Amino acid sequence: MKNRLLIALLGAVVAAPAFAAESYTIDPRHTLPMYEIDHFGWSTQRGRFKSVNGKIVLDRAAKTGTVDVVIDVASVDSGVDKLDEHLRSEDFFNVARYPTMTFKSKKIVFRGDKPASVPGELTLLGVTKPVTLTINAFHCAPNAFAKKDACGADAVASLKRTDFGMTTMAPGLGDEVKLLISIEAFKD
Repeated sequence: MKNRLLIALLGAVVAAPAFAAESYTIDPRHTLPMYEIDHFGWSTQRGRFKSVNGKIVLDRAAKTGTVDVVIDVASVDSGVDKLDEHLRSEDFFNVARYPTMTFKSKKIVFRGDKPASVPGELTLLGVTKPVTLTINAFHCAPNAFAKKDACGADAVASLKRTDFGMTTMAPGLGDEVKLLISIEAFKD
């Protein structure tokens, strides 16, 4: 009798659903990668990329996950059409040769129950370097409009553009670039 009970309990444990990683698709309408750069000491210039897509896998039980983001660099928007043309040229993003920049991570670092940072690799102009996104805000909840679960975050990072071969006008035009990313994603 004890053996049958033990076998039944083991069978129930094996058949019980485990907490699994959850996959999310980035919502490009509510995701905004932006940048800030020193403009020859006069001001901080800002711009954004209007086209972004990707996937996030979040495993809250194991406190980890993955991130895979693709940004269409031709979507750069400084608010000045002539400047955007220059930013798309070989002097900066060289969109004819390198149409995308990517960020890939195999790890999400948690502080308590929330993601705190995402160490990963940024590929820009064909050069891949480590970059860590620091998460300043994170929230998951049902989205009443979309009728789906969603997560959102605000993240920041800094990089040196010359590390990626973007040397035009450096150092007068700042070498350090601050990335600011507001992201929302729907559960698949």
